[in-house]
Amino acid sequence: MKPIFELCDVVRQAAYELHVFLGHGHLEKVYQNGLWHRLRRQGVLAIQQHPLVVQDEDGMVLGEYQADLLIEGCLIVEIKACRALVPEHTAQLLGYLRSARVEHGLLINFGSFRFQIEKYVLSRRD
Repeated sequence: MKPIFELCDVVRQAAYELHVFLGHGHLEKVYQNGLWHRLRRQGVLAIQQHPLVVQDEDGMVLGEYQADLLIEGCLIVEIKACRALVPEHTAQLLGYLRSARVEHGLLINFGSFRFQIEKYVLSRRD
């Protein structure tokens, strides 16, 4: 497995190239499928719609989510296709990271004219 910074670079480059090719204006699922396909072609293990479970401290299941992409078991990618990223998108990704106990995440927006990508690292106290 590649170091996380190299893995993030691979995802960032593939996402940017996809944005250049497709432009903005498609549904999130189109970009998710495209990024998954481009990563798989490069030999990167990527799982679409990876299930995440939120539990209470006693183990009671409180809810279930699906992360857009889980990359190599150590990086969650949340894809958006909107005019601009907002704090709620960040909160969603951080919630996914906590639920999955994954430290690194990328928030990618394909919906604006300019390519947007933000990296988040969950600290121990989060």
